[in-house]
Amino acid sequence: DRLTQMAYIYRADKLVGAASISTARQGHITPLGQWTILEKRPFYRSKKYDNAPMPWMERFDEYGTAFHGGANPGYPASHGCIRMPVKFAEKVYTLTKVGTKVVIEG
Repeated sequence: DRLTQMAYIYRADKLVGAASISTARQGHITPLGQWTILEKRPFYRSKKYDNAPMPWMERFDEYGTAFHGGANPGYPASHGCIRMPVKFAEKVYTLTKVGTKVVIEG
């Protein structure tokens, strides 16, 4: 949820995890809507932003927007990706597969 800067992970309508996140800062966009995971990599480096590390990366759009572990100040600070605590990103990675539905609200 972009408004609350929180991620909620559900499996079969049951909440299995929640954590604070950091979405796009002013001048950048974290896209709203329903998406599916297109690509997963346990470790990845950004091709757009100075080779920045993106552990537990799960890309959901054609522009490279993803959720991944990273600096998470609890307020919008990213270039568009959804940053989450690394341990939480790892947990999410183990619960998902390519094709898993992602909903971004707020």
